[in-house]
Amino acid sequence: MQALQILKKEMRHYFLSPIAYIVIAIFLLVTGWFFFTPFFLYNQASMRDFFNLLPVILAFVIPAVTMRLFAEEFNVGSYEILLTMPVTVRDVIAGKFLAGVLFIVAALIPTLAYPVTVSFLGQLDWGPVAGGYLGAVLLAGAFTAVGLFASSLTRNQIIAFIVALIICFSLTLLDKMLFFFPQSLLGILTYLGADAHFTNIAKGIIDSRDVLYFLSVSFIGLYGTHLAIQKRT
Repeated sequence: MQALQILKKEMRHYFLSPIAYIVIAIFLLVTGWFFFTPFFLYNQASMRDFFNLLPVILAFVIPAVTMRLFAEEFNVGSYEILLTMPVTVRDVIAGKFLAGVLFIVAALIPTLAYPVTVSFLGQLDWGPVAGGYLGAVLLAGAFTAVGLFASSLTRNQIIAFIVALIICFSLTLLDKMLFFFPQSLLGILTYLGADAHFTNIAKGIIDSRDVLYFLSVSFIGLYGTHLAIQKRT
């Protein structure tokens, strides 16, 4: 499958450059700091604070990871060369999307040390932990699709980063800003907010509506990317 070749290419590009290791190191430092500080302060065997902060952290990290996926190709002209190969637009989008998600999964894997550490210090409920990581992967997929869409709109990586950052932060913080909106819109705006759906899954409650939300955002982002790429070809 040609998408797998694109995936391998993008993963090599990530991990053969120092940027990947810098992003992962910063991600681990930030999550570690915000997790262990309140953990030792309140002396509670819980991952709740980690998962509460994760959507905001990913809303910043994922645009940084995805900003180059198409913008760099457009800027240096390598996308035109890519089109001469036996690949379709869908293959390219799928390969780059999977690469972005797998990169975030690779960044999340070291954080498994957090619940392991907590389990040694107290009784840890592993159900919400499993739900939290499942939610993190679903959230990563949704934000990666948004980042890929932003990157497909421009040749400038900084612009792609800013556009994705605005969209991801808006989805993350939307349900925190409901008091700005009229009562009639609160229902739909609550559903559009990513944080509430993630929080439900992080509690260990796997609701099909929450899973469908993340899959829908991912589909819309990928479909928008497909339309943007088609306009360039």
